[in-house]
Amino acid sequence: MSDEPFKTWQCRTCGYIYAEADGDPGEGLPPGTRWSDLPADWVCPLCGTRKADFDMIEL
Repeated sequence: MSDEPFKTWQCRTCGYIYAEADGDPGEGLPPGTRWSDLPADWVCPLCGTRKADFDMIEL
């Protein structure tokens, strides 16, 4: 496991938040799943926006 702090990503289209610390268990992503571990073809579960169109944010 990485010593890097967990990061948070936001969909530019709908505002969906993906927090690495929380994952998205409803989408099969357990807590601690890193952004870099999501497949390149992963899309926002709410609106279908591609992974490349998310921005890292600080909450």
